[in-house]
Parts: sequence; C-alpha cells; structure tokens
Amino acid sequence: PIRRDDEVMIVRGHYHDREGKVTQCYRKKFRIHVERVTRDKANGQTVPIPIHPSKVVITKLKLDKDRKALLDRKNRSVKGKGEAA
Repeated sequence: PIRRDDEVMIVRGHYHDREGKVTQCYRKKFRIHVERVTRDKANGQTVPIPIHPSKVVITKLKLDKDRKALLDRKNRSVKGKGEAA
C-alpha cells in the first residue's frame, strides 16, 4: 500500500505527469495529498488537492526496516513457490 514519503507520479486527471512526495494519506476518504499539487483559495491560502491512489504510480518507496522486512518476506515466499513448480 502507498504511504507517506513515497514518491509518486500522477498518471490520470488534470494533474497528470506531475511527480512529488506523498505528504498525507487521507484514509477516511481514500485519497492522498502530493507535494506541489495545490490550489489557491479565494483568500490566498493554498490547499492540497486530494488524489485517488489508483491514479498514481509509485516511483520510489520509502524503505524503513519494517517495510524492508515485509518485502524480503514476500520475496522469499515467491522464490519458494517458483522452485516447487
């Protein structure tokens, strides 16, 4: 799943071909906020544009020790299945 500090590229919609870092995952609304994808409000305040995670491609993962362990575990199980067949 996508999470904060992953780098993504938007591939659909008005903001397509924009790249940036995920600043917030709004799980209640199933949306993410991406760096530099903002809109100016009438009073001059800038607000982030919510984007659905299915409309982005992850270009770089933020690997901490837990996420790395999870990927290693998944990779090991895939290798094991490949040898059995």
